[in-house]
Amino acid sequence: MRITSRKTTIAFFITLGVCLAAAATVLSTSWIILNWREIVPLILGVIFFGFIIAGVILNTIFLVREIRRNEQQDSFLNAVTHELKTPITSIRLYLETLQKREVDEEKRHEFYQIMLDDTQRLMGTVDGVLRAARVVQKNALLSRSEVAVGPIVQDAVDLARSRHHLSQQAMDWAPDGHPAEQLSVMGDREELFTALSNVLDNAVKYSPVDPQIRVEVLTPDLQHIQIRVRDNGVGIPRGELKRVFKRFYRVLTPGSVQVKGSGLGLFIVRAIAWRHGGNAYAESEGSGKGTTVTIELPRNSR
Repeated sequence: MRITSRKTTIAFFITLGVCLAAAATVLSTSWIILNWREIVPLILGVIFFGFIIAGVILNTIFLVREIRRNEQQDSFLNAVTHELKTPITSIRLYLETLQKREVDEEKRHEFYQIMLDDTQRLMGTVDGVLRAARVVQKNALLSRSEVAVGPIVQDAVDLARSRHHLSQQAMDWAPDGHPAEQLSVMGDREELFTALSNVLDNAVKYSPVDPQIRVEVLTPDLQHIQIRVRDNGVGIPRGELKRVFKRFYRVLTPGSVQVKGSGLGLFIVRAIAWRHGGNAYAESEGSGKGTTVTIELPRNSR
């Protein structure tokens, strides 16, 4: 119901803007016809009506953008609320079970592990929101040091394998013939690790059936290093390849696949890449054909 209401509001403002622009155009045309012999009134009228038309168009664009932004923020709040409420409910349920019932030692340890996993999920959500706010601050300091590419990729891959219970075959990485340990960039290791972890987590989440994820470290030229993550998941429609990096934006996956998340993962990835003088972009042949996300960073010249 809310989505229909917003679509109706957007359609109303677009229609109103078009009608006002058309009315201004008709008035300006009539003014030109009536005053075509008088140069000064003609020129002033054309300029005046031009400003009116431009103002109407800009106002309509602004209103439509604000409506869409509010829709994205509502979607973000719903997602974050779900991400917070679900593990809290789970933890409370297991605590109540431990409080009210006698549970054997094996089951108790199982409950503890589930609660620890839920706590980690909560911390991940909170950290994601805080990091998204931090990376967009223009005056935020960036701690720069030499970061070896090979070890940071290995650490991120190991964490993703452990977190998602993947085998080495399911998530593999290769430096494309280059000794990755000899490649380095200047930047904040924690931020770069977060960016790479977000890309790997996305690759797993959007590859729900038999994930096959490959990580490559490439050197396209002497000035740049690329960390490329390729998956065999649901893919991204071509029209959404740039939008996936916007804040709060989430891809509508085919077949109504519900993917957990806040819509901040890839936004943080690109923001971190930009802070380090690089870029991040996605490639996909379309729905069901997998996705490749690339983080490109300036290479450290020793």
